[in-house]
Amino acid sequence: MLIRFVFAMFVAGSLAFSVGPAVAETGTVKASFVYSGKAFDPAPIVVNQNQAFCGKFPLVNERVLVNKANNGIKNVSFYVYTGRGGSSLPPQPPRNIKVTLANDKCRFEPRIAVLQAGDKLEITNPDDIGHNANLNFFFNPQANPLIPPGGAVELPIDKPEPAPVPVECNIHPWMRAYVIALDHPFVAVSDEDGAIEISGLPAGEKLTFRISHEAADGGIKEITMDGKSVELKKNNFEVMVNPGMNDLGTITIPADSLKVQ
Repeated sequence: MLIRFVFAMFVAGSLAFSVGPAVAETGTVKASFVYSGKAFDPAPIVVNQNQAFCGKFPLVNERVLVNKANNGIKNVSFYVYTGRGGSSLPPQPPRNIKVTLANDKCRFEPRIAVLQAGDKLEITNPDDIGHNANLNFFFNPQANPLIPPGGAVELPIDKPEPAPVPVECNIHPWMRAYVIALDHPFVAVSDEDGAIEISGLPAGEKLTFRISHEAADGGIKEITMDGKSVELKKNNFEVMVNPGMNDLGTITIPADSLKVQ
């Protein structure tokens, strides 16, 4: 009797386990963005304000940064597009984190700050001189705070933005950055090698991704993926996301799509 009782409990437990809630499968997308032209050194910045302080740093034009070792493009933004004609994602839980954008050595760091609606943007100033950060948001309140040396300002980002929002320091006209605010966390910005990786994507469906770069004034109309030409529609293209790793390989952006100046 005891053996039958133990066996019955084991079977019942096994059945209860087998009918438990299934864990949704996710996928990861990775790629490397490269420049079709010849790599080049960024032009030095002409420091015309606060020269005694800002002139101490090797400031360069960061509009287009290409790695001479592999032609990788830094600061390409790649994210799931959920605007008109884009993908529909299930509601994403808020992260409620703080993302820092620093006025550091007379430049913004990082060049692109990525947030999800509900996060806070912290703008800091570790420099010994004053800076400001002029943000012309579309849906969040516009802001232009003055940040004294050693100071910081926090801005709530409650709504997603339809496009990257430029950030400028009106005191030092060469300083520029961008804020990307989305309704989800599926976004990456390419590193020095041009590499990106986005994990946790819903698998088993086709998602619309957007490629964005600050120097693509007229948009990016065409790319090459592992030797095959791909036409973009408003900077977007679709990717079937399978469970596990989805390696898009090398994505080449035409040099004439990026205006250096």
